[in-house]
Amino acid sequence: MSACSSSSGAHDATAATQHRTAQPTPAAEPALAKQEALAQIARYSKINNTVNATGDTKLLDTVEDGPLYAMSSADLKEEAALPRSDREPYRPWSYDLDATDVYIPRITPGQQRWLAAVTRSGSKKQYARVLVLAENTKAKRWEMVAAVDLDDPVQLPNIILDKDGYATAVDASSASLAAPVGVLRTAIADNFATGGEKTGKKVFTPTEASRRQTKVHDQTTRKFGTRGTTRFSSVDTEFPDAYALKTTTGALVIFSHTHTQHDAVAAPGLQIVPDKLDRAWLNAPAPAFTYTFTCSDVAAVPATPKPSSLLGYGCRRTDAKPTVPDFSL
Repeated sequence: MSACSSSSGAHDATAATQHRTAQPTPAAEPALAKQEALAQIARYSKINNTVNATGDTKLLDTVEDGPLYAMSSADLKEEAALPRSDREPYRPWSYDLDATDVYIPRITPGQQRWLAAVTRSGSKKQYARVLVLAENTKAKRWEMVAAVDLDDPVQLPNIILDKDGYATAVDASSASLAAPVGVLRTAIADNFATGGEKTGKKVFTPTEASRRQTKVHDQTTRKFGTRGTTRFSSVDTEFPDAYALKTTTGALVIFSHTHTQHDAVAAPGLQIVPDKLDRAWLNAPAPAFTYTFTCSDVAAVPATPKPSSLLGYGCRRTDAKPTVPDFSL
């Protein structure tokens, strides 16, 4: 009887499985309407002006998040540590909404809502900046998480829009891209660490942005001559989120990376004297310092196996501390 009961139960379960109706996949919806997106950018500009005029980091936290908040907070900290005579007078600013293109992806329920924008400025609108805004689901508000100037706006790839004018989000870590975001971070770290000799020059085609990074390596590692050394190292980013939009050639990827710069004297008895911008972090000479930089980057990544293009990046020192030099190196 037990056997018959068990068999009957299995048959019923199978029948139920066969007749179960598949649940429809939730439809992806635009992250925000265009006018709402522009209103969020205008709100950001207004509050950011107040923050820069007052140094109010709590207010800054209501309009920025992620790497941009870390970078802006560091700027405010360094500014506050300068003598008043060395501080630049603040001039209010705002984005020109008439010269701003918004790229709003469709987002499925449960995913974080975000959008990108490209703003233009200058007498001929020759300067461009890529913005990313994301919804802070806990605070229920939109915040700026990236703002990166492009070295050459002409290099910006064409972002694909659907018939309703909305963009398509892409998984930045997807193997369908020639360089997933992890590969991009490794290559950028190599630009700073070796001048791109290991992976940087293989992953990236030469652009102004990639040349600027290798130039930082070339100039900074020689600044002490024989009296000291500088070594760049990659560290895990505190902000692993990456944002990508489908383009006609692959994807436009906006992401963050973190690297350190270790300065050390070459022999006992020598010391490094912090400059005036260091005083927010360092208050006395020491034989070695380690600086941490938080950066945002924008890259055009092809779908086919070709080099990517680094279109722009920005870094800020977000920490610095004395360390012990290793004279055996």
